[in-house]
Amino acid sequence: MNQLHKNPFRIYEICFTFCTSIFLCLLLLSAQAVAGGGGGHSWDGIVVTQGNYQALQAIKHELIDFTGVLRSWNDSSTTSVCSGGWAGIKCLRGQVVAIQLPWKGLGGTISEKIGQLQNLRKLSLHDNVLAGSVPRSLGYLKNLHGVYLFNNRLSGSVPASLGNCPLLQNLDLSNNQLSGIIPASLAESTRLYRLNLSFNLLSGPLPVTVARSYTLTFLDLGHNNLSGSIPDFSVNGSHPLKKLNLDHNFFSGPVPLSLCKQSLLEEVSLSHNQLFGSFPKECGALLHLQSLDLSYNSINGTIPERIGNISGIRQLDLSENNFTGLIPPSLANLANLSSFNVSFNTLSGPVPPILSRKFNSSSFVGNIQLCGYSSSTPCPSPKPHHPPTLSPTSPQEPRKHHRKLSVKDIILIAIGALLAVLLLLCCILLCCLIKKRAALKQKDGKDKITEKTATATAAASAGGEMGGKLVHFDGPFVFTADDLLCATAEIMGKSTYGTAYKATLEDGNEVAVKRLREKTTKGVKEFEAEVTALGKIRHTNLLALRAYYLGPKGEKLLVFDYMSKGSLSAFLHARGPETLIPWQTRMKIAKGISRGLAHLHKNENMIHENLTASNILLDEKTNAHIADYGLSRLMTAAAATNVIATAGTLGYRAPEFSKIKNASTKTDVYSLGIIILELLTGKSPGEPTNGMDLPQWVASIVKEEWTNEVFDLELMRETQTVGDELLNTLKLALHCVDPSPAARPEAIQVVNQLEEIRPEAETETIGSGGDGAKEEEGI
Repeated sequence: MNQLHKNPFRIYEICFTFCTSIFLCLLLLSAQAVAGGGGGHSWDGIVVTQGNYQALQAIKHELIDFTGVLRSWNDSSTTSVCSGGWAGIKCLRGQVVAIQLPWKGLGGTISEKIGQLQNLRKLSLHDNVLAGSVPRSLGYLKNLHGVYLFNNRLSGSVPASLGNCPLLQNLDLSNNQLSGIIPASLAESTRLYRLNLSFNLLSGPLPVTVARSYTLTFLDLGHNNLSGSIPDFSVNGSHPLKKLNLDHNFFSGPVPLSLCKQSLLEEVSLSHNQLFGSFPKECGALLHLQSLDLSYNSINGTIPERIGNISGIRQLDLSENNFTGLIPPSLANLANLSSFNVSFNTLSGPVPPILSRKFNSSSFVGNIQLCGYSSSTPCPSPKPHHPPTLSPTSPQEPRKHHRKLSVKDIILIAIGALLAVLLLLCCILLCCLIKKRAALKQKDGKDKITEKTATATAAASAGGEMGGKLVHFDGPFVFTADDLLCATAEIMGKSTYGTAYKATLEDGNEVAVKRLREKTTKGVKEFEAEVTALGKIRHTNLLALRAYYLGPKGEKLLVFDYMSKGSLSAFLHARGPETLIPWQTRMKIAKGISRGLAHLHKNENMIHENLTASNILLDEKTNAHIADYGLSRLMTAAAATNVIATAGTLGYRAPEFSKIKNASTKTDVYSLGIIILELLTGKSPGEPTNGMDLPQWVASIVKEEWTNEVFDLELMRETQTVGDELLNTLKLALHCVDPSPAARPEAIQVVNQLEEIRPEAETETIGSGGDGAKEEEGI
C-alpha cells in the first residue's frame, strides 16, 4: 500500500516564509491547501536559475511534443518558468523540484541533462510514448524522491546509479521494454519502499540485497524473464514487505522458508513459474495474508493444514500444481475466502461441504480422485462391514462361494465398461475445455486498475488521442488522475460490468474503482452524457459516483465511495459463527435498500434491473448503499442484455422476465422481496432448498404452518420481543415476490409498511448513524 510521505517542498516553504511574517506563512499554507487537490502551485517569487533553465531547454530539445503541451516552455523567458507558466514545472527558491507531465503524448527521449536539476524531487512522465533509455544521470540527484516512468517505450537497462539516490522512495518503471538484470545497488537506496519493474524484459536472478531490503513494502517484478531460485528474504526475521509479486517469470526451486517469516505480508503471487518442492507449512503463520497465488507451478506434497489459520485470507489459488492428498478440513473455517481454486492437481478424497457449496466445480476439476464438489462427482458410500461366518462343519475355514458368470452378467459388464469409457472421454474433453479457458484468463496477468497488458494509457502516435480525462463530481476529497493511476489496487470482485477494486491513494484515502469491460460501453459522447447524469444522483442509500476517468485507448474507470463492510451477500453468508446479526441491523438494512430503490423509481425515473445482495454495499455503520444502478445505460444494448440475464442465475429475477424480456419497477420490487427473505432466513437465493427456490420454499413452510422454521436461527432467539415484526415483515416480503406483477407493491409502499412494522425511532436507538454517508479518513 502506498504511504503518505510529507512533502519537503511544503516544509521548506513554511520555514522560508515564517521568517518574514506569521501572517504570510498562514496565507501561503491556505493557498497551498486549496491548490493541493488540483495540483496547483504557489510561486515564491524567485526566478529560475540559469543552470536549471538551460537544463529544461535541453530536455525539451530531445522530446517530441505531439500535442503542443510544451509550447508554454518559452525559449526567451525565464520569469514564467517557476510562476506557473511552464506546464508541469514546480520550483522552490529558483530550483526545479518537480516535472509532472503524464498523459501528454510526449515522444522522443529523456535527456541526460536532467541530472543538472540538482534539487529535482519528483519526475512523473508516465503514460506517454517515450523511447530511449532511463537516464543514468538520475543517480546524481540526491534529493530525488519519486520516479514514475511506467507505461512508456523505454528500453535499455535499469540504471544501477539509482542506488545512489539516498532519498528515493518510489521507483516505478513498469510496462516498458527494459532488459538486462536488476541492479543489486537499488538496495543501497535506504528509503526505497515501493519498487515496480513489472511488465518488462528483465532477466537474471532477483538480487539477494533487494529481497532483503529493510525498507521495501511493495515489490512487483511480475511479467519478466527472471530466473534462478527465489532468494531468502531475511536471515534474522521479518521485514516490512506487504506485497510481493513475482508471477510470470522463470523462477525455479522451492518456495523459501524465509518467505513465511515476513509476518506483514498481505499479498503474494508466485504464479506461472517453475517452482517445485513442498509448500512450507510455516506459511500458515502469515496472519495478515489476504491473497496467495501459487498457480501454474510444479509444487507437490500436501496442502498445509495450517493455511486454515490465516483467517483473513480472501483469495487462494493453488491450481495447476502437483498437490496430493486431501483438501484440509481447516480451509472450511476461512470465512473471508471469496476466491478459491485447487483445480488440476492430484488431490483425492471428499471436498469439505462448506467449500463445495461456496465454490463451483471449476475450483476443483482436474483432480480425478476428488469427489463431492458437484452432483456428477458423488463420494462413494462407505461399505458396510460384515464379519466372516464360519461353516458349522468346518469351524476353521471361511465359507467360500463360487458362481459361474452367466451370459447376461457378461453383457452387462461389457455395457458398463463401454459406458465408463465414454464417460471418461467426456470428462477428458470437458477438462481440456476448462483448462483452455483458464489459460486464456491467465493471459491477462495480475488484475490491476491500470491493466497494463491490455491497455497502455499512453498515446500510440501523433495522430491519436492523447492523454486521459478525469472528471470529478462532488466528494469528500479531491485527487488527480496521476493519484488514481498510481494508487495501490486490491481486487474486490468481478461482474459482467467489469472489475471492482479497492484503491488506496498516495495520501491514504480509499476509493472504490470499477473498471468497465472493454468494447461493452457506448461511444465517448453518449457515455459522458449518461455518466454525468449518474454523477448527479445523490441519496443516503445510493452509492455515490464521485468521478470518472476516460483513458486514451478507451479504458473507462468509475470512482465511488469505498464501503468498508463490503457487500450484503458477504456480510450475511461469509461471516464466522461468532458474528451475529441482530434483527435491528437486518431491519435497518431492509429499510435502507427500500428507500434507495424508491428514490430511483420515483425521483430518478430509473429501474435498477439487477438488484442483488452482491450489489448492496455496507459502510462502517452498516448502512445500506445500492450499487450498480444505471450502469446499463453506459453499456451497449447487447452488453446490457447480458448483464440482466445474469440476475436469473442468482435467484433474484422475477418469473415474468423470461417472457417479457423487459425490466420494470415491479421486477425490481421482486428482487427487493428476495433480499428481504434473504435477511429473514439467512439463506442464499442461489442455493435451492429441497429442490425449490427461496420463495417457493418459504411459501411451502408457511402453508404447513411451520412459520418459525423459516427464520434464521439467530432471529429465533429474539422472537419473544420481535416475533410480530418478523411475521409482518415475512408477509410483506411474500407480497413483493407474488408471481403476479400487478399484485406486488411499489417500492415506496414497501418503505411505508416497513416503517409501520418498526418505527424509525426504535431503529435509531441502535446507532444507525444518521444519513449513513461516509467520508474515508486518511490512514
